[in-house]
Amino acid sequence: MAIDWLGFGYAAVIAFGGFMGYKRKGSVMSLIAGLVFGGLSAYGAFKISMDVRDNTISLLSSGMLAVVMGMRFKNSGKLLPAGIMAVLSLLMFVRLLFKIMM
Repeated sequence: MAIDWLGFGYAAVIAFGGFMGYKRKGSVMSLIAGLVFGGLSAYGAFKISMDVRDNTISLLSSGMLAVVMGMRFKNSGKLLPAGIMAVLSLLMFVRLLFKIMM
């Protein structure tokens, strides 16, 4: 039983990003989204740690976050936070797809 450290790290980055959005701009929506997606990602990492083939939650949450943040990056052109989160989420999504294929 291997612990999904990358998944837990990704979840922590998402939650921290939501907190920083709240702290810097006072955005309650950033805090809520960061905690929800961070929590879903942490739960998904926990599920993957229990069974490597059980990656549906992580796959869905990283895919949705990649799309949402990718659209925000396209509209705003700002690298932080939308661009970075879109790239991280896309990388996590691709990583999980590779886990399915293997």
